[in-house]
Amino acid sequence: MRTPPRKVLIVRFSSIGDIVLTTPVIRAVKQQWGSEVHYLTKPGYAELLRHNPYLDRLHLLPADFATLISTLRDERFDLIVDLHRNLRTLRLKLALRRPVVAFDKLNFRKWLLVNFKIDRMPAMHIVERYLAAAGRAYPLASDGRGLDYFLPPEIAAEPPIPSQPYVAIAIGAAHATKRLPPERLLEVCKAVELPIVLLGGPAERDSGAWLAARLGEAVHNYCGSLDLHASARLIRDAQRVITHDTGMMHIAAAFNKPIVSVWGNTVPALGMTPWLPRAAPAPGRLFEVQGLACRPCSKIGHATCPRGHFRCMQRQDTIAIGTALREQA
Repeated sequence: MRTPPRKVLIVRFSSIGDIVLTTPVIRAVKQQWGSEVHYLTKPGYAELLRHNPYLDRLHLLPADFATLISTLRDERFDLIVDLHRNLRTLRLKLALRRPVVAFDKLNFRKWLLVNFKIDRMPAMHIVERYLAAAGRAYPLASDGRGLDYFLPPEIAAEPPIPSQPYVAIAIGAAHATKRLPPERLLEVCKAVELPIVLLGGPAERDSGAWLAARLGEAVHNYCGSLDLHASARLIRDAQRVITHDTGMMHIAAAFNKPIVSVWGNTVPALGMTPWLPRAAPAPGRLFEVQGLACRPCSKIGHATCPRGHFRCMQRQDTIAIGTALREQA
C-alpha cells in the first residue's frame, strides 16, 4: 500500500484491558495516516471507546451478523486492522473482502510457555505488536504517549473524591488465580500509609465489605457500587494504584499513575505489563513469586489453582507490596 488508507476499520471485540491496549493504534492511525477511523467491538465494551476523539465511528457487534456485514460493506473500507483474530473476525474479513492486516496472537508460543515453560515470546510489548501489525499496511510508529482512556464529561462530580492523597486498590480480576485472596489483601492494605479506595465489580462486593469491616475509617469501599467510568475516575485522581494483572492496571497506565502490579498465574513475558508514556517519571513496580515451576499455568486464568496450593499468590510479599508505592512518590 503506497499511500495511507483513507478509511480504516479496527477490530477488537474484547476485553477491557485488551481494548485499552489498542488505543495507541487508534491514535496513530488517525494522526499519522490521517485516516477516517472506525472500530468494531462488542456492545458491552462500547463505553471504553465512545468518547475517544480519534474515532470517527463506533460499530457494535449485533446478534444478527448479516446486518452487520451489510452495514460494514457499505462503508467500503480501504483497510481492516484485525487485532482480535479469531473465527468470527475471519468470517467478517471473508464477507467484506477488503484489504486486511491481522495481529498474530502467537498462540503456539503461548502454549509452549504455559505447558512446557519454554519462552519463545518476542521481547515486545503487545502494544508494539499491535502497532507492528497495523504497520504492515503502511508505516506506523509508536508516538511514546502511552494509552488513552477518555471519561465522559458527566463523570466529573460522582462519586465524591475522598480526601487527598489516597491509594486506589483494584482488588478484582476476571479469574481467581489472578487475584490476591482477601486475607492477603488485608495485609497489603495494612501496610499502606495513606487513605485507601477499594475498587471492584459486583463479584468483589463481599470481599470489599470484608476488608472494609476490618480496616475501619481508613478505607472507602466502592466495590460493586460504581460503573467502569466512575471507577476509572477514582483511579485517575488517586496518587498511586495497586492492581492485579487486569483491565484496571491498563486504565491506571492510561492515566500515567504510579502502579504496583501483582502477578499470579500469568507472567510479564506474555507482553501485557503496564504501557506507560515514554517520558513517564515512574515505570511502576511489578510483584511476582519467582521460581515456581507451575507458573504460568494459563495465559488467562483459572477459577481455582490447578494444583491446589496457589503459591503464586499465597507467597506474595504483601508488606513489600503495600509499602512499594513510597518509592514512587
